Amino acid sequence: MDENDGVSRRRLFTAGAGLAAGAALSWTDIAEATVKGGPDKLNVTPDGRYETVPLTKNYINLGVVQSRVISVDENNLKQTRRANVQHMMDLIDYASGFSGPKDMLFFHEFPITGYNFKWGLKEARKVAIEIPGEETEMLAKKAREYGTWLVFGSYVRDPDWPENLLSITTIMNDKGEVVDKHWKARNIKGFFGGDFELFTTTIYDVMDRYVEMYGADAVIPITRTPLGNFATSSVQREPELFRAMAMKGAEIILRTASGGFTPLDMQATSLYNGVYTAIANNSASPDNKLYFEDAGGGGTAIYDPSGKEMNKAKTAFETNVTARIPIADFRARNSQPIVHSELFMPVFEQYRSKYGPNLFSEYQPRDTKDSGRYLRDKARWPQ
Repeated sequence: MDENDGVSRRRLFTAGAGLAAGAALSWTDIAEATVKGGPDKLNVTPDGRYETVPLTKNYINLGVVQSRVISVDENNLKQTRRANVQHMMDLIDYASGFSGPKDMLFFHEFPITGYNFKWGLKEARKVAIEIPGEETEMLAKKAREYGTWLVFGSYVRDPDWPENLLSITTIMNDKGEVVDKHWKARNIKGFFGGDFELFTTTIYDVMDRYVEMYGADAVIPITRTPLGNFATSSVQREPELFRAMAMKGAEIILRTASGGFTPLDMQATSLYNGVYTAIANNSASPDNKLYFEDAGGGGTAIYDPSGKEMNKAKTAFETNVTARIPIADFRARNSQPIVHSELFMPVFEQYRSKYGPNLFSEYQPRDTKDSGRYLRDKARWPQ
């Protein structure tokens, strides 16, 4: 597809609001109905409504897989990474067995590569996957076998970003096609005391170039599918981000964590925005050789639009947390969250975050210590 026609891959899932009430559309129909608004257009409506594509089901069965985190061995890369993917495939079999296939299975941030704080940029890029690639092809077979959508995170290499390490959540449809790739929105800076900082490249770290390449609407992406409107995030404690997702039409927000999270943060996402929220955390992880196997594991859950817990993992070990979501009924009565933006937008417009965007456009840190050194004097607030 020619980038100059103003159509991004993400917009392929955005049909006009008038088409949503019609007969079921093919993916080709949806592509032809895509809004061609140019790189600065944001898909946000001013009247409480939001854009959708027609649903194929009144209910969807969502499974959130709480699985282990095992970092691949960079010295035995292909075999250990393939073993992690095979384990995911086994879990898809288990989740689709006695209780039947799920419409969507959602995994955490690092089921394929794991993570290792000893990795620098070189090592992490080595263990990262490419999309599409061997790993996504393996998973695609299971998506087709069970007619199940798959959502999963991973460290990713992208030829358009040859010096960077990306953390991407992939959305794969029931035909095994990668239909969207969501970058992590931002990393927290200054949290680890200054000597240690994450070096993963997020949207915020290269924001101007990201918008130039993918368009402004892709900064907070919503994937509009026949199962509903989905947003994903591995960001914690940033309610404004999830509010913006709901304003753009997110109906189900899929959030990931690694090594722990605050349940109230997840509940509040649902309560304040009137959406479904699922949190996928890792399980207790034996054989990881980096920390005790129960560190930060468990708590995977699904919350309804009132913040009420629909289901939650009863163990810290591997399990599948499921819920039946009445997506058609929800959509019939849902709207954008009610926000009196005129009251507080002047404050937001004057506020500046502690660290500005685009810092990794100037320099890409090579490891966590290098990132700490580089960011030490970049704060816009007094130290």
